[in-house]
Amino acid sequence: METKELKNEAERVLILSADTGEYDNEWSADELKELIRTAGGVTEGVIIQKLERPNPLSYIGSGKLEEAELFCHNREIDLVVCDAELSTTQQRFLEKKLETRVIDRTLLILDIFAAGAKTAEGKLQVELAQLSYALSNLSGHGSEYSRLGGGIGTRGPGESKLESDRRHIRRRVYALKERLKGLENRRALRRDRRKRDGVLTAAIVGYTNAGKSTLLNTLTGAGVLAENKLFATLDPTSRALKLPDGREVMLIDTVGFISRLPHLLVEAFHSTLEEAADADVLILLGDAADPAVETQLAEAKEILKDLGAANKPLVTVYNKCDLTGGYLQPAERHTVRISALTGVGIPALLQEVADVLPGGTAKIGVLLPYRESALASLLHEKGRVFEERYEEDGVFVSAEIDRTLLYRFLPYLK
Repeated sequence: METKELKNEAERVLILSADTGEYDNEWSADELKELIRTAGGVTEGVIIQKLERPNPLSYIGSGKLEEAELFCHNREIDLVVCDAELSTTQQRFLEKKLETRVIDRTLLILDIFAAGAKTAEGKLQVELAQLSYALSNLSGHGSEYSRLGGGIGTRGPGESKLESDRRHIRRRVYALKERLKGLENRRALRRDRRKRDGVLTAAIVGYTNAGKSTLLNTLTGAGVLAENKLFATLDPTSRALKLPDGREVMLIDTVGFISRLPHLLVEAFHSTLEEAADADVLILLGDAADPAVETQLAEAKEILKDLGAANKPLVTVYNKCDLTGGYLQPAERHTVRISALTGVGIPALLQEVADVLPGGTAKIGVLLPYRESALASLLHEKGRVFEERYEEDGVFVSAEIDRTLLYRFLPYLK
């Protein structure tokens, strides 16, 4: 295969997808289009085929493969991206058959991470992920085409590393893990110091491109990069934020999530993702203007569950409501609608964070119906009661309680 020279125009891309019923392939293909756009390409077409399982040789069936071959020839396709993880055999076969470069979903995401990593730690994490990927794909690449030729899927550690033997790559992987372990230990020490000093933390988490960096900028004036691209932020940023009740929290912007996040990326960015897992409260951000917002929020919750953060206090935020006009607050508890860009809904968000953040108390006065004797008992057991008097409609209680229990008494506040 001839080396493609780096071109100024965007690469023309065809997406191939085998629909085995494991996930919504239409939605996943739309997500892949955004990833391709972020990487600098233009999607010219999408071919999806329903299959019981991907073909072990050609990934898709022979009929769709002929359709893809014709499409690549007629549309002068530069790159084919498969919405799955390909084996070396599948990748080599497709490249030979389609006469163009072929990469899988994982390599595309790795390419975007390579382009977006700015700090030394971010670059180490990306290189570790890419070399881990290379270990399982080394035997098919050889020198058929040069990674130095340019194009999507070619950024990162470079030709010399990917053409080295497995022993050399494993040595490099070990060295990277050791360096990252040192950085991870330092990060853990900072987290422990924050806990000892009583510093509360709130992590902004959610699907990539939901507006996390924009929200951080709006809340704290952090001035971090906020682009309309997937994975614009790879390195966590922390800024102080004052809440309505006077408490101060350390607000952390984290790397964005994505559906079917490759395991090797989770492993490489483990220490960064731990910033979310160790936070006192999570601000889960979704793009209200995206029709797939509920799916994205569900995907993010699954990743949080995998990180061991499923039971953390959480505020769900529907962002970009300036694009939908839908500022009506949802009925669910601890859920708000905002525009991080215009600032609408920000006060409600801050109040919700204060309400769910552990360690704070609130003074309340409630009129509890006599049928709610259990709530009255809860105030005596978990709170500090200042006054209690029996009235015609119920028991009036003035007390101080932990803010995490406040939602139990909201219907009865006086």
